[in-house]
Amino acid sequence: MGIKSFQGKRAATITKPSQPILVSDYMTKSLITFKEDQSIVEVIEILIKNKISGGPVVNNQNQLIGIISEGDCMKQISESRYYNLPVDQNNTVQKAMMKEVETIDGNMNIFDAANKFLESKRRRFPIVENGKLVGQISQKDILKAALQMKGNSW
Repeated sequence: MGIKSFQGKRAATITKPSQPILVSDYMTKSLITFKEDQSIVEVIEILIKNKISGGPVVNNQNQLIGIISEGDCMKQISESRYYNLPVDQNNTVQKAMMKEVETIDGNMNIFDAANKFLESKRRRFPIVENGKLVGQISQKDILKAALQMKGNSW
């Protein structure tokens, strides 16, 4: 009588305590920000030059007051086209930005953040601590985190 599939003595599995993977580990800290008195044309130039789709709007104390996106800029272009006028140089970020901004906690688990992205259909979330803008997490940052983990943690 032979042994069909002997694997030998099984070693005890060592389980490491899993550390939560936080938003703050993957957020972008050096941001391109905008001021509310900047012109829309200037914002469009910055977006194109830096290959970004939007960014936070801050005041002089680095407090988050809004967010401006390509879509917001496109609305301004569309309105000027509707009235058959050139893009108004006096049209500022303050008029076009989204003022009610959802933020995300830097201590949030990266998987919870991914779920929040799915539920909200947003591209980016600013991270605010003590009233100051400290970073931003984007969908691309979540994907980078997933690639670095390569399935080890899920």
